[in-house]
Amino acid sequence: MDKDIRSPVIAGTWYPDNPKILRADIENFFHNVPDGKIDGRIIGLIVPHAGYVYSGQIAAFAYKTIRGEIFDAVIVLGPSHRTFFHGVSIYNRGGYKTPLGVVPVDVALAKEIMAQSEMISYIPTAHSQEHSLEIQLPFLQVAFGEFRFVPLVMGEQDRQTCETLAESIFRAVGDRKVLIVGSSDLSHFHSYEKAVKLDNVVLKHIEKMDGRGLLKDLENNVCEACGGGPAIVTMMVSEKLGANRVKLLKYANSGDVTGDTRSVVGYASAVFYNVEAY
Repeated sequence: MDKDIRSPVIAGTWYPDNPKILRADIENFFHNVPDGKIDGRIIGLIVPHAGYVYSGQIAAFAYKTIRGEIFDAVIVLGPSHRTFFHGVSIYNRGGYKTPLGVVPVDVALAKEIMAQSEMISYIPTAHSQEHSLEIQLPFLQVAFGEFRFVPLVMGEQDRQTCETLAESIFRAVGDRKVLIVGSSDLSHFHSYEKAVKLDNVVLKHIEKMDGRGLLKDLENNVCEACGGGPAIVTMMVSEKLGANRVKLLKYANSGDVTGDTRSVVGYASAVFYNVEAY
């Protein structure tokens, strides 16, 4: 079993490796988010994946909305930063370890997702050094306590991959109550003013839950998102699972944190939820 537990690779650099400090930092991020409940059934989140000093506070706006909620499983989607491969890699065994403990994989759900398409397979190297999934887990651990999850890394983020993955997740989920988490940063290394302009294009698509429109603008280089695929799939799956409302919770970029506006990275958090018609 131990060989199937993925060890953390960014603890101590991107976020604290001391569990007490890590938990205190996340609690402080939550404390800084104004109180306010989402009036509906939450289905999906889009969250950034930079180091906590840069994007932790933005991520907290999303994760505070689901604090104390109960889900059968959490599906976390991230882009591959270090390994190129075709399709999507799913971690279908063991679990992921963080300083706060081991988060077990929902093996049954992972296998059901994998069975939906040959595009989805287990590629170990896709997970070994990837930070976009790991960075989300401590937030989820503080928000939920114990939970099971399914880690998915997208090697490609084209239209076919997004649509196939979204449909595969939807079919596999069935009657389960799941949370979909799309791990994505926005534009990279532009001036503050240009970043805001580019990011606003992405934010408008998110606010309309327009995954296909975002995909088209990303394909045509109208905007940027380091994790556009996971964000798009999150929107697609959320809509399939009944989401009919979106709330953009927070937007900022690294310049807002560091004061250096010459070359920034954009971050946003959003929630997708269902409001039943009466």
